[in-house]
Amino acid sequence: MDIFNNTYFTEEGRSKLKKEFDDAKPYRHLVLDNFLNEPVALEVNENFPGVEELKTHWKGLNENKMEGSDFGIFHPVFSTIKEKLTTPEFYKWITDVTGIEEVFITDDQMGSGIHQGTNGSFLDIHIDFNIHHIKNVHRRLNLLIYLEQNWKEEYGGSLEMWNADMTNCDKMVLPQFNRCVIFETSEISYHGYSKITLPEGVTRKSFFAYFYTNEREGASGYHDTVFKARPTESKSKKVKTAVKENLKNTAKATLKKLGVKF
Repeated sequence: MDIFNNTYFTEEGRSKLKKEFDDAKPYRHLVLDNFLNEPVALEVNENFPGVEELKTHWKGLNENKMEGSDFGIFHPVFSTIKEKLTTPEFYKWITDVTGIEEVFITDDQMGSGIHQGTNGSFLDIHIDFNIHHIKNVHRRLNLLIYLEQNWKEEYGGSLEMWNADMTNCDKMVLPQFNRCVIFETSEISYHGYSKITLPEGVTRKSFFAYFYTNEREGASGYHDTVFKARPTESKSKKVKTAVKENLKNTAKATLKKLGVKF
């Protein structure tokens, strides 16, 4: 585990993290500062791909961000992180601290990659898709490593963790440099971030990895990402979000049943 902060990987560290994960509210999660060894984190920051190198741009009613998983064109340090996250040793660590067994990361754009947000970027509150629509495996955990070295609190962009009935944001996690957040994905793991205000040259950068299992006890039927408007947002946005999400998820669930790739 030479690219990671070894403090988290000792026997004592694993035991401590397991308790923190289980006790966390509003849903099980961990916040781990200085997760990567400092030279690795600095190398990632210095070589983070520019906006023009990211192929997927999400811009609509509920999100404005960019994403990419083309590790072949990224600096080699990104592939190094991806490879370390997919080792048996890391999978065992994930199981030790979360109690979720037989985890793995898929080798595609729904497994790992990077996110980036420029000035005005936002991601409305949502739960994630619960089943990989091609591989039919269950999404169980998100891992995010924040990688903007110059982030300031006034920029906004904290990860918001909302309660199960979407009445309150119970926790906010600032995307500080080299901070890792791991959280369980479920039907109540509502999260997102508000619109950010950034100076030129600063972006909201993160590395992501999604962990899956082949089975999940009590699993719900397939759904895609489900966005929900915050209680403080306009009636118009609440209605538009609800209608859009219902139509999108109905259509995608139908396509999946028919075996149509999307």
